[in-house]
Amino acid sequence: MPVTDATETSAALIDLGAVRGTGLPVVSFNRVELSEILRVYGRMVAAGEWRDYAIDMLKDRAVFSIFRRSSEMPLFRVEKNPKLARRQGAYSVVAAGGLVMKRGQDLAQVLRVFDGKLKLVED
Repeated sequence: MPVTDATETSAALIDLGAVRGTGLPVVSFNRVELSEILRVYGRMVAAGEWRDYAIDMLKDRAVFSIFRRSSEMPLFRVEKNPKLARRQGAYSVVAAGGLVMKRGQDLAQVLRVFDGKLKLVED
């Protein structure tokens, strides 16, 4: 089976080592934050609600996007924006339409928005 080159895929892949070497600032989730997010993600995958995710590390924020199908828009986004840490809180959960469902300083508390019964409506 031939190995495909990363440049042939539709998503752009970035070598983080190269980015970090240039001095460009990149916001990312640390191991503890990612562990908390993946715990909730795993529970929802087991329930059959979610099927795919993507992680974006941008210069101003990090985004964990959650998909029902990989070809759709994300159902939810868990965002880390350090610039908002002293105001509304660095972490937020944003629904597909842009509605901020929960925001705060503590990621575990923000992720509790998924503990309740969420109803997703099909169009």
